[in-house]
Amino acid sequence: MSENSKVSHSVQPLAVLALGALGVVYGDIGTSPLYALKECFSGTHGVPVTKSNVLGVLSLIFWSLNFVVTFKYLSVVMRADNRGEGGILALLALVRPHGEGRPEGAYRWLIAVGLFGAALLYGDGIITPAISVLGAVEGLSIATPALEQWVVPIGVVIISGLFAVQRRGTAGIGNIFGPITGLWFICIAVLGVMGILRHPSVLAALSPWYAATFLWQEGLTGLMVLAAVVLVVTGGEALYADMGHYGKRPIRVAWYAVVLPALVLNYFGQGAVLLESADAARNPFYALVPAWALYPMVAIATGAAIVASQALISGAFSLTRQAVQLGYMPRMNIVHTSSSHIGQIYIPQVNTALWVACVGLVLAFQSSSNLAATYGVAVTGTMTTTTLLILVVARKLWHWSLPRVVLLGTVFLIVDLAFFVTNLFKIPDGGWFPILVAMVVYLFMSTWKKGRARLSEIVRENTLPLDLFLADIAKRKPHRVPGVAVFLTSVPGGTPPVLLHHLKHNKVLHEKVMMLSVMGEEIPQVDQGDRVRCRELGEGFYEVLAYYGFLETPDIPAALRSLAQESDRGPGVPVKVTETSFYLGRETLIPTDGRKKSSTSRVPPPGDGAPLTPGMVRWRKKLFILMTRNAQSATAFFGLPPNRVVELGAQIQF
Repeated sequence: MSENSKVSHSVQPLAVLALGALGVVYGDIGTSPLYALKECFSGTHGVPVTKSNVLGVLSLIFWSLNFVVTFKYLSVVMRADNRGEGGILALLALVRPHGEGRPEGAYRWLIAVGLFGAALLYGDGIITPAISVLGAVEGLSIATPALEQWVVPIGVVIISGLFAVQRRGTAGIGNIFGPITGLWFICIAVLGVMGILRHPSVLAALSPWYAATFLWQEGLTGLMVLAAVVLVVTGGEALYADMGHYGKRPIRVAWYAVVLPALVLNYFGQGAVLLESADAARNPFYALVPAWALYPMVAIATGAAIVASQALISGAFSLTRQAVQLGYMPRMNIVHTSSSHIGQIYIPQVNTALWVACVGLVLAFQSSSNLAATYGVAVTGTMTTTTLLILVVARKLWHWSLPRVVLLGTVFLIVDLAFFVTNLFKIPDGGWFPILVAMVVYLFMSTWKKGRARLSEIVRENTLPLDLFLADIAKRKPHRVPGVAVFLTSVPGGTPPVLLHHLKHNKVLHEKVMMLSVMGEEIPQVDQGDRVRCRELGEGFYEVLAYYGFLETPDIPAALRSLAQESDRGPGVPVKVTETSFYLGRETLIPTDGRKKSSTSRVPPPGDGAPLTPGMVRWRKKLFILMTRNAQSATAFFGLPPNRVVELGAQIQF
């Protein structure tokens, strides 16, 4: 889910894009051979190492890869793009009703489910670096058992170093992600072939008969193995989320030409080693590696694990920025670490939280086998959420017939729920962790969304209609001074409270007054021609609307500079940002008891009579107020020159 640089798919050669996709898109799923098959035989719900079990598990792995990744994500889900972008929040933006007031009924629940699915991705982003790095470093204990006690400390050092370099940006090392992962896939494919040559009979597992027979004969035990089998498809959401960075075709080419063959060969090679010796179940991946190549393979595996971890870390940054722009999180300090790659960002708060959680997981669980118990719940929960959203897209946007949607949904949900339900049995052993993370993130996201909606309603209810204000200005003729003043407001069409306060206390207005609203669009990027709309209101007043997509960071100075040229979007109004005064409101929120609504003003709110957002309980109001206080200042977030900003305070009963 890495928020890597946006590339021109038509300019760069297909091979270059496919190589880049190897490192970013397939880093997570590519490192699953380090621990996935091991968990099927030596994990909490592992089965004995017998020929029928080995062939049955390998068949499950092969057909899971092809059904979940090849069919579901590459063939169906990737068709649902939000102007070329993928990912669960982009998908959620597609299904949300537009211009219909507050979502009601089924849509309200669907949005809640989608939001919780997005929250689950943070759990995935925490677990992946921990389990991938530990799984790679554990090869040291195979090469030299005396080094086993150093596996955890080395893992902590590698993970800490990875998070430490985030602030410097990853544009430079990002160029080697593809080659490192390419080398990794070549190595695991070669190792797999070496293992298969020792026991060619393992190829019989390509038949789905062995998977069906295994599930039938093993019953509940066989179903429980699905909790480990799902580890082989953990990167499905990543390839969908990174669709906009590389394009559908390069991602598909990389999968069919490199990733799928390499994974299948390696898993079958590991299966061949298990047929040769049941003791290999301790770590079948490194059992494939010749003794002389153990240390080099540990180094290559560690490099691949770092790449996979980087992709998930960058993905968490990307997901957070999308959540901020879509109104699910407060403003945060988003640092652009590259002048040429718009997607290279760094969010200090998220980076610190992920680092603490990853190190805590490594210290608490000590091994990749123990961590595997935490893995799967988040992935399968997100997979199920994606299925529900894609069915709505198929019906609402693709206009598929109801029988077709029901058939597809039934097939997808049978598989998704089989994986999800079996993973619920991991909860006592560590599966509670991603659920806890998701619940906390969901609480913050839903509280912020609901709080901002309620606050906007309070402000709107107490906002003086603009036509009344302009009529009063024309009548009273307040003193005007040269220059331009920009008043930021969250309620277009009304008079900003900060403007009223300014006029009340200073009794003067600038020659030109702009009321500017930043509008978040539920599309990835807004075309430059549609970025700013300006409307002249008379009396030297202008209404300015600046539009930004969920992959963009608002830049108010740039938006104002674009007003100089007259167009069909508004009159030409030259604005010198360094000589403009910006007025912001700083609200002090005072929580009221229970769900009591705040008093409304004498002026009826504009709009179509949409229902008000229900009140919030007191503890949730306090949480929202705490989040508001810790949000990044509007001055920094919107890129305003600090020495040109004036803030006026106001108290609001919330």
